[in-house]
This record gives sequence, C-alpha cells and structure tokens, in this order.
Amino acid sequence: MSNTHQIILLSDATGETVTATAEAVASQFVDMPVEITMYPFVRSLDRAKSLIAGFDDADMVIYTIVNEEITALIEAASKKHGFKAVSLLGPLMRAFENLEGLQPTGQPGKQYKVDKDYLERVSAIDYAISHDDGLSAEYLRQADVILVGVSRTSKTPTCIYLAYQGIRAANVPLVPDQDIPESFTEALAAGVPAVGLIASPSRLSQVRQHRLKALGNPELAAYAETKDIQNELASARLFFEKYGLPVIDVTRRSIEETAAAIRGILTENKKS
Repeated sequence: MSNTHQIILLSDATGETVTATAEAVASQFVDMPVEITMYPFVRSLDRAKSLIAGFDDADMVIYTIVNEEITALIEAASKKHGFKAVSLLGPLMRAFENLEGLQPTGQPGKQYKVDKDYLERVSAIDYAISHDDGLSAEYLRQADVILVGVSRTSKTPTCIYLAYQGIRAANVPLVPDQDIPESFTEALAAGVPAVGLIASPSRLSQVRQHRLKALGNPELAAYAETKDIQNELASARLFFEKYGLPVIDVTRRSIEETAAAIRGILTENKKS
C-alpha cells in the first residue's frame, strides 16, 4: 500500500464546492489512500501565507479562490514546495470572461446572498420540517411535488434535501389498510405532481428492523416481516399505476441521487 496522499482544499467561502468536487473525484480511486483537509474562508494574504507555510507534506492543493493575489501566491508556492496546485474555478471563470469580455467581480461568496431565492429555500425548509406527513388539502396544494411511498422509503429526508434546493416537497405515507386521504387526490386534480418511492423488500426489512430496535417495540414485528412488506409494495405499485405516478426505486440510491431524479422528473413535466 502506497503512502497516504495529502490533499489540501482551500476556499474563500464555505468550501462546499471544492469539498464536494474533491470527494466526488476521490471516490473514483478506491485503492488510492488520501487524506483531505479543508480550510474555508481564506480571504487574506496573511491567512494564505500562514496556511501555505505548513504545506510541506502536501501532494495537491485544490482551491476555489477568486482573489488574484492569493491564487498567485498558491501557484508560486506549488513550484517552490513541489505540490500540484489546481484551480477549480479558473478555467470556468476564463470561459465566462470570453463570452463577452467582461471581468469577474473578484468578490468571494457571491453565491451566498440573502435574496428571493435564498428566502424561498428557507421557506421550503420550514415547509418540509413543519408539515412532515402533513395531509391537509391546503398543505398539499402548496407543494411543488408530493412524495408517496410505504414506510422507510426515505420520504422525509428526501423532502428536507429538496427543501435545501428550494423545492417544497410534501410527504404522503402509504399505510396498510388505510385509504389515501382525499386531500391527495384533490392536490393531483389541482395539478400538483407526485412521485412514488419504493425499495426492495430485503432493504426495507433491514431498515425497519433497525427502526424497531431503536424504538424498543418488538410487538410490531410484522412491520419488518419480508412477506408483509412484499404485500405493501404490491399494493403501492398498484396505487402508483392507478394514478399514473412515476416511480423511483431508492434501494441503491442516496438521498442526493433520489432528489436529482425527482428534479429531473419535475423538469420534464415543465417541458411537457
């Protein structure tokens, strides 16, 4: 096994962009040991110099910094200390410049501003948290999308993740031997799109068993029985077919992937 590669991330804002990108790329190299260290809010030359002084063991420095003095300092240090410097925003910034010959503002954190979009995201988050499993007609009609599924198909966390993207997602559970509320069909009639979520019986059984242990309630054993779950899923599929809902299997999907698929469905709905 080779030595662990030291990857340094520098950002003049929160570091979400550079972290997500570096981790996405690193995940493709499963046999390469890496240690990723992130430093956010690098906005002054003094802070940059102080950090770079400790990069003797760095193999790569990846940065999202718009200040030209700081980026020049990083590039100079890479030649001096021998680490590879990668500007994540540089090539894209130059491509934007070439569109009309305009220059960037050079102001860090411009994407984080309290504007209409930001306030809509906050409102969507409040909507998701305050109305989990909310079934009133008024609540559902306010939704941008309704997620429908049996228990433990990640409806709530997906709603919250979508809320961070400014999408008001409602959550309607399918409960055995219970009719779907009229408010759901009223929302569909009002034009609110809905998406069905399913998962494999074995996956749901596993998740539900963990849930029962956490609750300390063995009396609900049928809740995690594979045979009962299979019946639930069969009913759910019939329900989705009845209402013509697109269906996403979340068995091997992360919350992020499920949310992306839902956004894709919403985009296609708008186009059509």
